[in-house]
Amino acid sequence: MAIQSEFNKLAAEITECHKCTRLVKWREKVSVEKRASYASEIYWGKPIAGFGDARARILVLGLAPGAHGANRTGRIFTGDRSGDWLFRAMHKAGLASQPESISRNDGLKLKNAWVSTAVRCAPPDNKPTPNERKKCSKFLTRELELLNQVKVIICLGSFSLTAVCDELKIRPRPKFGHGVVVNHEKYKIVCSYHPSQQNTFTGKLTEKMFDSVFKTAVKLAR
Repeated sequence: MAIQSEFNKLAAEITECHKCTRLVKWREKVSVEKRASYASEIYWGKPIAGFGDARARILVLGLAPGAHGANRTGRIFTGDRSGDWLFRAMHKAGLASQPESISRNDGLKLKNAWVSTAVRCAPPDNKPTPNERKKCSKFLTRELELLNQVKVIICLGSFSLTAVCDELKIRPRPKFGHGVVVNHEKYKIVCSYHPSQQNTFTGKLTEKMFDSVFKTAVKLAR
């Protein structure tokens, strides 16, 4: 239980963070000026910690919480269409107990996987700045220290790949591409297009392409 205690401490520290003034203002504004379809709900409106299996061999790293997804529900990739895609793919790969993530209390359990983001607060237009990413980087550092069995990192989008490369001091930074695998002395880094509506609605990312990323990750994590 000691490791879970450390994760709980990290989650508490993340939740209390107020370092990025722009992000604090935005996440709180969104939680008050709610989307009409969620008008009756109480928004989380705070930074989001990662979640999953503390003994995970696969880390899935996204960009940042969705304004009306995780910023509303309080759990990363929960309550929006990106999360629908992510957990459906993870369920197919045997990494999630169910194919959807609706709320913090929906019973979802991850097996051999941990899900997190490079930036912990919902940003305006889904675009955190490099400086905001740097301010959040210590949380990724701590997660990787605690997730000491991780062998594979799935980067959802180039922003996440940049965060990982900076964290692991990978130079020169590899060019991002869907399905690209980057070899590091400790990790295999698998790149994927982010399951944002911009990518899924246009067909830039298909379910077959996304499923393939998780099949690769599971194979590399063995």
